[in-house]
Amino acid sequence: MYMTVELLSRIQFGVTTSFHFLFPPMTIGISVILVILQTLRVATGKAIYLDLSKFWTRVFGLIFAIGVATGIPLEFQFGTNWAQYARFVGDIFGSPLAIEGIYAFFLESGFLALLLFGWNKVGPRTHLFATCMVALGAHFSAIWIIVANSWMHTPAGYHLARQMKVAADGQLFPMTTDLGTAAFTVTEVALPADYVVQPTDLHHVRAVIDDFYLAILNPSTLDRLTHTVLACWITGAFVVVGVSAWWLLRGKHLEAARASIRIGIAVATVACLLQLVAADSTARGVAIHQPTKLAAIEGLSTTRTQAGLGVVGFVRWKYGDDGQIVGIEDHALRIPGMLSVLVSGKFLHLREAAQTEVKGLADLPSTEFLRTRHPGATDEELAQLRPSYWPNAPLVFQTYHLMIALGVTLTMLAVIGCTLLVRGRLDRTHSRFIRAFLAILVVSPVLAHLATQAGWFTAEFGRQPWIVYEVLKTVDAASTVVKPGQVMFSLALFFIIYLLLTYLFTTLFARMVSQGPIAGGGGHGVVEGWKPLSLRSDRQTKG
Repeated sequence: MYMTVELLSRIQFGVTTSFHFLFPPMTIGISVILVILQTLRVATGKAIYLDLSKFWTRVFGLIFAIGVATGIPLEFQFGTNWAQYARFVGDIFGSPLAIEGIYAFFLESGFLALLLFGWNKVGPRTHLFATCMVALGAHFSAIWIIVANSWMHTPAGYHLARQMKVAADGQLFPMTTDLGTAAFTVTEVALPADYVVQPTDLHHVRAVIDDFYLAILNPSTLDRLTHTVLACWITGAFVVVGVSAWWLLRGKHLEAARASIRIGIAVATVACLLQLVAADSTARGVAIHQPTKLAAIEGLSTTRTQAGLGVVGFVRWKYGDDGQIVGIEDHALRIPGMLSVLVSGKFLHLREAAQTEVKGLADLPSTEFLRTRHPGATDEELAQLRPSYWPNAPLVFQTYHLMIALGVTLTMLAVIGCTLLVRGRLDRTHSRFIRAFLAILVVSPVLAHLATQAGWFTAEFGRQPWIVYEVLKTVDAASTVVKPGQVMFSLALFFIIYLLLTYLFTTLFARMVSQGPIAGGGGHGVVEGWKPLSLRSDRQTKG
């Protein structure tokens, strides 16, 4: 297959984003753990919480540094690989990214210095405040990234405008018109709400924001933000749980392991149970605003009531005699009627809910939608064009159900762990069952990362072929002056650099885990040991 600039740019952005997305969920989740540890440190004065706070702060600092290093290239790719997209949505997309950089990132990184180096230099309550600000900055950063991404899925609060040349007599001309030496100015003219963007428009047509609040609070923002933040909490919590389980199995740092696994399991349990509600709300929002995505991730070929919910199995494309995609072959085990029930949300009236109609790919996008983009085409021609507007259903079916399966598994692990904690059995490592369960908890961070990656793939592949849903196609958004060889070269460089960063991170992280919390942490107790900035707090001067 010929590798186009658009395809290579998608691969490059997918690789760099997927690698970067390993780290923000951990920083967001671990920041919540740090707030809890610092609060217990202040409330109880116990040294164990000070030692754990210092340990997880060091881990947080490492993850934050790698996250920053891998996140910066993403924003540059909008200008290098996706220049057409950047110009088209710059008025809207640039605002949340700028707010994220100016406010959220600086809030997080500014107080991070105090969090990392403020031990015994400021009071425990001031240090707790710095921890809260770091956690707030991490979450605030996630908010604006999700706002920008959600707008791509459910654009709102904007209109399309075309640049026009204005002659001296006030007459308007297209930008491609040659007016010779005549003087002219440039203005923007609003286009109709139902205007269909053409590839030839991209140099002179752009999306202009009308209502900032409507744009940031677009129909999918709150659902996707809640779903993503809870996923980050789950990931960070299971990192803490996994490390603590490793210590228990190895018989090392037992007091710290018991304290941190209690906190990690508690946060994981709460986040997993909340995620069940958030995921349901998010899926229902997809059914309303992105029905084509829902049909693809469930592999639903035809519109029907009593639509079944896929559990295990697979779907694959069905091809016609001419080799073109004409539908879906379903090879999945389904719960009868459950998809209709979930889409309706009427869980107390199951028979009525099962009669809810769910659109299938055979009717999506609608004929009316296709006709606006292909005027003059016959119904048969529109039916042949329809599959070109479908996401990669066989792929997103698998990534979506992988996310669901892993999410259910993590919820079961959290609930079982919470039950064992309540019964005081989780640290009884002489039991074969407990040791086996702890071994599963050790690898649970990998399961959490796989779940978040699968969710990310589902969301982004499920939006295709649109980069801005039903407004701008991905193929039209790529840069026109970049060559395939240039993208392949930069992709190879990214791959090599990320391999080195992976080695660096795993080596340093393994060293930190092996060393564990240092008793006393090189500092004093909390309530009784802190002293203000002075020579009495062990500072020395020379000269």
